[in-house]
Amino acid sequence: MKRLLFVTMFLALVMIAPLPVMAQVGADDRPGLPIGVPPPYGFETEPSVTDDRPGLPIGVPPPYGFETEPEVIVLPDTSNVYVVPGINIDLFFWNGWWWRPWQGRWYRSRYYNRGWAHYRSVPSFYYDVDPGWRGHYRDRSWYGHNWHYERIDQRRLRRNWQNWQNNQHWERKQTWGVQGYRPRPQQQRQELRRQRERQYRERPEVQRYHQQRQQQQRRPQVQQPKRPQPQERPEGVR
Repeated sequence: MKRLLFVTMFLALVMIAPLPVMAQVGADDRPGLPIGVPPPYGFETEPSVTDDRPGLPIGVPPPYGFETEPEVIVLPDTSNVYVVPGINIDLFFWNGWWWRPWQGRWYRSRYYNRGWAHYRSVPSFYYDVDPGWRGHYRDRSWYGHNWHYERIDQRRLRRNWQNWQNNQHWERKQTWGVQGYRPRPQQQRQELRRQRERQYRERPEVQRYHQQRQQQQRRPQVQQPKRPQPQERPEGVR
């Protein structure tokens, strides 16, 4: 009798308790950013991809929350390298691709906000990028020269980047918008590239990535057992 009374009270409590409300899943109002329940910051919301070398699983960068299509500026002393200013990540456009470093690796995509795929090495343009470009942008000055940079929207970039690259538009005609500026001599640019490459390799996230690669490559690879091939029967034998 007591057990029956206990079961009856338990069922009554379950029926009275409110059911949890399920989170609604919708789409963000920014293009290309589907959302559901918000993940914690830094959580990868796109599917993982894998390097073509065995044993090196990797992820993709988390999307950046652009409210509108970002504008870019062209960086002086580079070969048509564009960057999105005013954000806390490095996002470049060069040679028809968007480029982004993340956790010691590089990624590229045809889109600025999705479709990232791992790029196996450092893109060649990066060592031409001045590490202090953000300060120059803030001060509107490039090494003592007034920098009248031009903000370029996405439509204009897509329409003109190829011709600008072929004609060396920014370097020859505009000197990248830097008043009275002369491009650095080739020898000086090469020395700067070597210096920036050394500095890049000393970054903690880059060193961690290379250590992980070395550890993965040292691990013995597990070979799958070969399946026996079916033997062919002589003609006429069933």
